[in-house]
Amino acid sequence: MSRIGKLPVQIPSGVTIEIGGNKITVKGPKGELEKDIHPKIKVEKIENEIIVNKTDETKESQSLHGLSRSLIANMVEGVTKGFEKKLEIVGVGYRAKVSGSKITLNLGFSHPVEYTADKSIEFKMDEEKKNIITISGIDKQLVGEVAAKVRSFRKPEPYKGKGIRYIDEYVARKAGKSAAATGAK
Repeated sequence: MSRIGKLPVQIPSGVTIEIGGNKITVKGPKGELEKDIHPKIKVEKIENEIIVNKTDETKESQSLHGLSRSLIANMVEGVTKGFEKKLEIVGVGYRAKVSGSKITLNLGFSHPVEYTADKSIEFKMDEEKKNIITISGIDKQLVGEVAAKVRSFRKPEPYKGKGIRYIDEYVARKAGKSAAATGAK
């Protein structure tokens, strides 16, 4: 039995959950999320908790048990608190300009890179440090997907460390040609 799957999901005040067939809808102060639940998983609302159970003991339903519970817990957390990812732009002349759900990046190409995200995603620039981008929204998967897409425009390179990276990301640095040439003597 899944250790995560058997834990109940607490429903905070201000959040309403509707379960209809294989669809679960979570409404909260920040918005509304919908998710289709696999037919091998049964979701019940008991008082202020959501209980996730398997319909049978097959390997597939066992693997979906913990996943479904985590997805529902992320939906509840998303409509109450929201999710965010922070990216850092490193490089001389690299900068970003934000307007709502659109971001324009100058990353050393001959043209600026423009990216428009879903309306539920919000971009923010740090006021003090102009090189920090915060991506926030209520859907955890969508926030991570947008952050990965923005990072993919200029991944951090290992020689000078220039590019777009997550705030907590470590970039392994390599020695350049000159360091290798002086050590060969």
